Formats: sequence, C-alpha cells, structure tokens
Amino acid sequence: MEEHNPWITIDSHKIYENNWIGLTEHNVINPSGGKGIYGEVHFKNYAIGIMVLDQDHNTWLVGQYRFPLKAYSWEIPEGGGPLESDPLESAQRELQEETGLLANEWIELQRMHLSNSVSNELAIIYMARDLTQGESSPEETEELVLRKLPFEEAYQMVVNGEITDSMSVAAILKTKILILEGHL
Repeated sequence: MEEHNPWITIDSHKIYENNWIGLTEHNVINPSGGKGIYGEVHFKNYAIGIMVLDQDHNTWLVGQYRFPLKAYSWEIPEGGGPLESDPLESAQRELQEETGLLANEWIELQRMHLSNSVSNELAIIYMARDLTQGESSPEETEELVLRKLPFEEAYQMVVNGEITDSMSVAAILKTKILILEGHL
C-alpha cells in the first residue's frame, strides 16, 4: 500500500490555545468517504527525556504527582524544550534542573510520537553518561523526589508495571537491550 493521506480536510478551527498546547478541530472526509470531525492537539514543545546511567549502571528516577493522571509517577528526568531550540540543550537543562547532574557524554537514544492518534508531540530521549553532581533547581511547579537506584531495579519497576510513563518505559527497555547486546 502506498503511503498517502486518505483524509480530506474541509476546514479547520482553533478551539483552544495556551503556552504549551493548541487544540484544532478539523471537519474532514474520512478514508471511507464519510464526513466527520478530527480533534488534533498541537504541542509547542518537544517532550524531552533523559536516561541517566553512571559507570556502575546506576540510574536516577524522579517521582512526582501528575495532575492529569491524578496519581504519583516514577519517571526518568523529563521536561519540555521549545520547538525552535536545540533539543540537546533542553535535555541538559532539564537534567540539571531536576537532578543537579551534569553529563559529559550525551547520546540520542530514541525519538518517538507519544499519542499519534490525537497529537503531533515528538519525544526525544537522550542517554546521559560521565556524570558530575551539582545543585538541582526544580521549577516552582515541581515537587520532585529524586531516587538513585541500580538500573536493574528500574528495569524491574517497568516489568512489574510500577513505571508507566511511556518515555520512561521506552528508555529503560531500550537501555536494557543495549546492555544485553553488550553496547553499554
């Protein structure tokens, strides 16, 4: 099958917008020829994740209450970066803000779309290595708990369903594969 767009957009209307997202409703003709609507969330930032791994295969997780989930979540250090900025610079800033860590080695680990049926959000996940501890400086909206633990424990948290954040799950599983293949 050819890669083509089977959707026809009749018109589009901005429904909502703030500093982080915009919501557009499209009147469409769907692939089967029927009329309908499609809601699309536009993100104004990259989603940035950092898989931290020290020389002894320890990692750092950040715990925080996530308002949309109405639940507490353990995650890799994460944040956002403006689309017009260098995502690596955003990752370096987020790592320092949330953990106080500085890294001399940065590897792009993965790119992924977080909810591609309703949004265009692009996540970029980096691995940070060769670490130096400094001072953290979380944003005023963040109440974070920082936890250093063996990577294998974080991996087991994914296996046991204790870590459900998609970027964290992807980063930890990708790191596990790289370890098993002898790349780390």
